[in-house]
Amino acid sequence: MGLDEKGLTLEEAFEKLEETIEKLEAEGITLEDSFKEYKQGMEILKYCSDKIDQVEKKVLKIDGNGEVNEF
Repeated sequence: MGLDEKGLTLEEAFEKLEETIEKLEAEGITLEDSFKEYKQGMEILKYCSDKIDQVEKKVLKIDGNGEVNEF
């Protein structure tokens, strides 16, 4: 997969993360494959975290005076 998930939505990235977890939980996975899947999962987690940070910066809140401010 690499990190070409730049165009993925968060939902798609979470689906890929679930697929990775399922592979890691498979009984017949080799140690080498488990390291590969773990690394991939960590890359997806970082991507999700970065995306969430971007969204949080765009979220607006309304204060007590009715003014809109960035979160």
